Amino acid sequence: MAIETINPDGLVEPEGYAHVSVATGSRTVYVAGQVGQDAEGNVVGPDLADQTAQALKNVSTALSAAGATFDDVAKMTIYVADWTPDKMEPLLEGFGRVAGEIGVTGLRPTTLVGVAALAAPDLLVEFDVTAVVD
Repeated sequence: MAIETINPDGLVEPEGYAHVSVATGSRTVYVAGQVGQDAEGNVVGPDLADQTAQALKNVSTALSAAGATFDDVAKMTIYVADWTPDKMEPLLEGFGRVAGEIGVTGLRPTTLVGVAALAAPDLLVEFDVTAVVD
């Protein structure tokens, strides 16, 4: 595996992510932001959990096309439209709904960013991922 995660002493113990990722692979894969749209471009629903699940499936599809999996993810950034702390529960619910199905086995450095809006008004979440493959 090309990715090693580290949670250094001296930093708060994270819940749901790792602080540091060390990539030793030879190919870097950059996945454009993936949202809760199906292959036809339809938004999967008005619900953050549903859109999160679909966006993660889309990330998995993109990674697979490049010969990568979630095990190869070095860093993930999650953008949530109109963020408030109460949105964490549906975000995690959507993530948990598909994690096993798409092969999420470890926690990676992840940044959550609240934004005013995404590219279209009905989009609620977007995942931006960088992976490193041996």
